[in-house]
Amino acid sequence: MITTHNPGFPRIGANRELKKAQESYWRGELSKSALLEEGRRLRKRHWELQKDAGLHLIPTGDFAWYDQVLNHSLMLGAVPERFTEADPGDIDTLFRMARGRAPSGEPAAACEMTKWFDTNYHYIVPELIKGQQFQLANISLLDETAEAIEQGFRAKPVLVGPLTWLWLGKVKGEPFDRLELLDSIVEVYGKVLTKLAEMNVEWVQIDEPILVLDLPLEWHQAFESVYNRLQSCPVKILLASYFGGLNGTTTTVVNLPVDGIHVDLTRDPDQLPALLDRLPAYKVLSAGVVNGRNIWRSDLKQILQQLAEAAERLGDRLWVAPGCSLLHVPVDLDNETGLDHELKSWFAFAKQKCEEVAVIGRVLTGGHQAQDPAVVKLLADSEQATSDRQQSQRVHNALVKQRVAALKGDQNIDHRLAPYSVRARLQQEKLNLPEFPTTTIGSFPQTREIRQKRLQFRKGELDEPSYIAAMQEEIRNTIKRQEALGLDVLVHGEAERNDMVEYFGQQLEGFAFTANGWVQSYGSRCVKPPVIIGDISRPEPMTISWSRYAQDQTRHPVKGMLTGPVTILCWSFPRDDVSRETSCQQLALALRDEVVDLENAGIGVIQIDEPAIREGLPLRKADWPEYLEWAVKSFRIAASGVKDETQIHTHMCYSEFNDIIEYIAAMDADVITIETSRSDMELLDAFEEFEYPNEIGPGVYDIHSPNVPGIEWIKKLMTRASQKIPGERLWVNPDCGLKTRDWPEVEAALKNMVEAARQLRAGSREPVRK
Repeated sequence: MITTHNPGFPRIGANRELKKAQESYWRGELSKSALLEEGRRLRKRHWELQKDAGLHLIPTGDFAWYDQVLNHSLMLGAVPERFTEADPGDIDTLFRMARGRAPSGEPAAACEMTKWFDTNYHYIVPELIKGQQFQLANISLLDETAEAIEQGFRAKPVLVGPLTWLWLGKVKGEPFDRLELLDSIVEVYGKVLTKLAEMNVEWVQIDEPILVLDLPLEWHQAFESVYNRLQSCPVKILLASYFGGLNGTTTTVVNLPVDGIHVDLTRDPDQLPALLDRLPAYKVLSAGVVNGRNIWRSDLKQILQQLAEAAERLGDRLWVAPGCSLLHVPVDLDNETGLDHELKSWFAFAKQKCEEVAVIGRVLTGGHQAQDPAVVKLLADSEQATSDRQQSQRVHNALVKQRVAALKGDQNIDHRLAPYSVRARLQQEKLNLPEFPTTTIGSFPQTREIRQKRLQFRKGELDEPSYIAAMQEEIRNTIKRQEALGLDVLVHGEAERNDMVEYFGQQLEGFAFTANGWVQSYGSRCVKPPVIIGDISRPEPMTISWSRYAQDQTRHPVKGMLTGPVTILCWSFPRDDVSRETSCQQLALALRDEVVDLENAGIGVIQIDEPAIREGLPLRKADWPEYLEWAVKSFRIAASGVKDETQIHTHMCYSEFNDIIEYIAAMDADVITIETSRSDMELLDAFEEFEYPNEIGPGVYDIHSPNVPGIEWIKKLMTRASQKIPGERLWVNPDCGLKTRDWPEVEAALKNMVEAARQLRAGSREPVRK
């Protein structure tokens, strides 16, 4: 029999139950016991969904109150000193590390957060110090596994591997080799595996996705010593890699002393032949053949053909699974009652992907299982959906294809008219900004009233004129608040926008949308990515009326706010029938039209956000140049249709810029704003060393935390920034948008930010920017 399993399941709930419970607890409206009970209810529901879908092994340990990497930090007792008085087993400790504050306890600096490999999920970065010792300090994984076993599920606990956890960690204080900490970490993992064995667990999945990276030799060598030590534990280990292929490490990995290997064939199908040739006769091969990162229905016929030889050669030693955890897709397509039949037939969410895995296993097992009517129907539906997509007029647009093809013949479409040095002078003459100009990243609090008006309009309970009037009132209010605070460059606040990507996708041809297709971005933050189903175009202007209205309310410059082509691509579910480059160029051309229209409407500052540009990087450095060239070109296509006097901004989220700084500079944005507060301005090192020529706004306070930064704190950060970047090229701004915060904390923080900038100017010899 072919064993079927799942590397991990979404934890937020089909209706975002986890988010709602977390936020109620943070507000003091839900007790801790009620929160914990909601977690138990969700876990049981998700285990039942997977078992009912037909999976044999059900993952445990994939549940997290905030992030699975943070779970493992607590498991290891890796709690930073500023939190050490707290109990690692207490959920409030977890929330304080992630958010800087929990319902109990004083505020403290939150741990750094960054992207999980090349996904849009964020993890909390482990903090590592020289000589650090680890111990089994949090047993949530053991407790949750016991829950599953007691409820009759065949549990397969999932752990982030010791080497991956260590690789993702960041050294604090005195520099040292992180591998010095490995022995102590592995000792804790050994204890966990032994305790799981005592619970009669047979298989444990240990995730080591860093195996698909370009690791230093000493890290590759460390795998053998780590798993030699862990092989003495009385459980079977399934070593899981995903997000790419093993490439040159295949021989090393298949010979590690583990009982099975999981690989992601959706990201690298070409690695299968080498695995079949080199896999030892006693090992299991888990084939990740259902895409865990996209919502397209699987082509089951193609997958069965792909696995035919493997099934013949391995027999029961072949397992079937999604390529990676289903954390990155919505929970259940059955909730999408508003989708038309054609679109719905093209999609599969987490529940449906589990069903696909089960069907593949049953067909490969053969016999009566393959003849089951439900199996036959799912195979037929898959084949029909594949055929329909290939032929649908919703997918193909000849005019869009022609416009993209014409890019090859236009050598100037991605270049501004003059270099930055000339543009900067013209822009300063027009805008007349002070030194250390203040601004925000774009969004202001999305209040309950704003969300209610949008919902009423969407349901038809509020007519369009009334909706527009309500949003204009919000814009007026936001402009007045910013003027009162003393900000220099204002924004309209984005009250009319539900999401920075979905809002634009809803106005572009080539996109489709779900009602409940939520996925977790970080903590309680959930997003509902649009789906790129076909060729992309802009049928009419998207933001002009709102931006023009905002500019009419003030004499201060108001930024036009757009999401960039790379970010729209990365934060949508992309097509799987064309290259990412093709879709990105289509988006760039559509946004170029919008940028030109904004300028013609009198908007002199336009921000094209690209927070996702680094996360789109391929995991192997050899593949970076090709991606970065088309990504940068796409941004420049979008930004380069305007006059030199128009100032182009861009914003990027938590990223390490050192190794791509030349491409960031090649984007040629007049102003770039970046998230730096959690890294204490360390991210500016790359810009200093490169001698980045344009203007920079390093974020001075962490909007992901409810903590209000003090004036001296902001001044300290900006003073540190001015030691790296000349003051005349520095802006003062928050780390990111303020959509998820409340007005009282926002106004308190911005008041301090503006006052800090005022004091910085007063201490400067240059009263006006150069």
